[in-house]
Amino acid sequence: MTGADEKPGVGHRALAGGAQPRAPARGLTSAEVAEARSRHGWNELPRGKRTPAVIVLLRQFTAPLVLILIAAAGIALALGEAIDAAAIGMVVLLNGVLGFVQEWRAETALEALRSMLTPSALVVRDGEERIVAARELVPGDLAIVTAGDSVPADLDLVSAVELRVDESVVTGESVPVEKAVGGPEGAGRLLMGTGVASGRAEALVTAIGPATMFGQIAELTETEGPKETHLQRQLARLARQLGIASILIAAAIVALGTGVGRPLFDMFMTGLSLAVAIVPEGLPAVVTITLALGASAMVRKNALARRLQAVETLGAASVICTDKTGTLTENKMTATEVWTEPARYTVTGTGYDPTGHVARDDARIRAADDPVLADLLETGLVCNHAKVRRGGAGWTLIGAPTEGALVTLALKGWAPSVSPDAVVAERPFSSERKRMSVIAHHGDGYRLHLKGAPEPVLAASTTLRTADGTRPLTPELRAEIGRAQEDMARRGLRVIALATRPTDVRDLEDSDMTYLGHVGLIDPPRPEVRDAIAAATGAGIRVIMITGDNPVTARAIATALGLGDPRCILGAELDAMSDEALRDAVAGDVLFARTLPAHKMRVVSALQTLSLIVAMTGDGVNDAPALKRADIGVAMGIRGTDASKDAADLVLLDDNFATIVAAIAEGRRQFDNVRKFVRYLLSSNAGEVIAIAANLALGGPLIFLATQILWMNLVTDGVTAVALGVEKSEGQQMESPPRKKSAPIVGRSGLMLILMFGTYTATASLWIFYTLLPLGVDVARTAAFSGMVVFEKLSVFAFRSLTQSCFRIGWFSNPFLLIALTVTLALQFIATTWGPLQTLLKTVALSPSQWGMILAFGAPLVIVPEAVKLIRSWRSSGAGRDFPEPV
Repeated sequence: MTGADEKPGVGHRALAGGAQPRAPARGLTSAEVAEARSRHGWNELPRGKRTPAVIVLLRQFTAPLVLILIAAAGIALALGEAIDAAAIGMVVLLNGVLGFVQEWRAETALEALRSMLTPSALVVRDGEERIVAARELVPGDLAIVTAGDSVPADLDLVSAVELRVDESVVTGESVPVEKAVGGPEGAGRLLMGTGVASGRAEALVTAIGPATMFGQIAELTETEGPKETHLQRQLARLARQLGIASILIAAAIVALGTGVGRPLFDMFMTGLSLAVAIVPEGLPAVVTITLALGASAMVRKNALARRLQAVETLGAASVICTDKTGTLTENKMTATEVWTEPARYTVTGTGYDPTGHVARDDARIRAADDPVLADLLETGLVCNHAKVRRGGAGWTLIGAPTEGALVTLALKGWAPSVSPDAVVAERPFSSERKRMSVIAHHGDGYRLHLKGAPEPVLAASTTLRTADGTRPLTPELRAEIGRAQEDMARRGLRVIALATRPTDVRDLEDSDMTYLGHVGLIDPPRPEVRDAIAAATGAGIRVIMITGDNPVTARAIATALGLGDPRCILGAELDAMSDEALRDAVAGDVLFARTLPAHKMRVVSALQTLSLIVAMTGDGVNDAPALKRADIGVAMGIRGTDASKDAADLVLLDDNFATIVAAIAEGRRQFDNVRKFVRYLLSSNAGEVIAIAANLALGGPLIFLATQILWMNLVTDGVTAVALGVEKSEGQQMESPPRKKSAPIVGRSGLMLILMFGTYTATASLWIFYTLLPLGVDVARTAAFSGMVVFEKLSVFAFRSLTQSCFRIGWFSNPFLLIALTVTLALQFIATTWGPLQTLLKTVALSPSQWGMILAFGAPLVIVPEAVKLIRSWRSSGAGRDFPEPV
């Protein structure tokens, strides 16, 4: 097989009908460059000021729950309770440090991605060509761009040869656009960040940095203010509710106690104890640790969370708005079908990797075995400037994607290579002619090869190549060929026709051609995306394609990916729609084609008015405003521009849509675990509150001291809740629809669960306290304190799954939880036997019988929930047919 690196390029070609490059001008002088820079600055996009590390750290302490903890620490310190204040302060500090480390690490990772890119530009200065850093360009510079270059600034063409530019990062259009001096509007201008697919040009720099199109879109992005994630809103609401409850209950207790003659200081300490008991001091740290662990796990799955709660928010998404090119598709034009008169061929493989093959009637075929196919592949190679090469990152393309697809097709068909010296003249492609003509050596003579749009190539042909020679192109044959071309086009394929004829070295006229056939090309869907979309759809998540590409291709890709046959709305139609009409449209199945950046923002806003949580993917600068407007912006890490990454909440390091679905599953797992440990922590705190309040009503001595409450809430509960936060997925997250935007973390059922567990643990603690009170208040308080700790540890098994028994999910499937239980129970035993902790917590040693009493009251917290879940499972499985086996 011909090696990809052996595929020739083309040498100097005599150009007919195309612009010749002019002799290089002198460009700016060094003095003119310095003067221009003093007026215009550097060629850098506005990135916004990077948030200083100290600000990132300080904003970790602004969450409502954290503010409540800070206030509690201040009150404790003012009352002389330094130990309590220090304990709360340590928790606040731990939470802040964890949040800071994750956010700063994400920012550093993005800076590392940027530092990998050192863009440069070729310019003419002082009459000489020189390479300079792209940031050094100034208006008036004469820049030179060739195939493979990224356009370093906004440019106006001075001269151009065979120039085609990939503008997908701005327009979303996957097919390169022809550029020429003096062409239609926009054809003579190159935009910063676009890529030169083929050709060469000289152009004057007209705008740099903020004045470029990129800069203007970045400014539009900055108009979108900071957004609050869904989980942040829910936790803030919970914090407000808990804060108000703690203040009201504490005030009521203080008033009640002093009203019945209790000392004010004692009642104030009791009220503070209640306030401390109501607020789950460990919750902020547990949330932060859980999300940080989840974020670290997602990095290993190629998703970088720029904000700690980004993945959880993605798990709540009800709609994913995604662009097409490069996200749903490979952004690699691929030949999939070939039509000739004797046969129809299919082509395997995608992208520019030539390891696929050409097949006819399911049998592999080579050019040497099929003269008609050989002629077609030869013409595709000759009318070509592209090369494909194998490097460390796989097969890469140099040149236009369409031409790269034809080179790859020829390699798959084992076509002989074409000598670089074979080409003697060329008439380049133009938007007016819609075809490219090349004269090349062929045997002892010359052949004219023609490649282009199907209509003009067929119109220039008078005969048809067949296995038996040539046949005149009768009206019937023309109609048959036309139908074959239309069939490919209807299926979203880009059709390229090819023709040839003998000629002399001077005859470049496209007439009396022999039609060889046509090739169907497409930017193919990524192979894993269809399953990913099916998984998202199965999870109740809508996928809406928003692309700058044409509607026929958009529909074809939508069908191929299993998106059905949605209504297609063009950008021009969207402009004419009112906000109400657009809201009605996005409520149904829809896709958008030929869109602009403002269109994407309108679509996202319309979906959000339906109370939907919207995720938006994108890679281009045109996507940045919509990424920031969406509830969760997802940028591409490989192809994505800096503007899109800066605006995003999540960066896909592999540019793979399937990674989004994995992130959704992880986000749902995170929220499920957040809900589990929030309910667990609140049920523990509820038991403490009920016990303190009931004990006060009974008139007994304090059942728990403030330091003991902090020990329970911070040391024992916090460690256990963190272990609960790493609970594995129950395997059902992607089988249920997204939770509603208004769905609370606790909810009515959660509140009932909290009250039931809280009532039982409070009652058991009070029973132990008053049973042992005749032995002394220290013994009774220590037993009640230890009992509450044991109850809270044992009740965690009920919260591992809110629906499934531990027999189903596995008693040992979360080793971190077992370790946490062992450690915290051991710490509680040490707290009652080790002198320093006895002094700190005011505890005494307990007898074995007293520990036995505690364990007897704790057993139902494991047995009863397990029995309830097993009975429910037995009933739902059809009278026990699928009764779970113990694990």
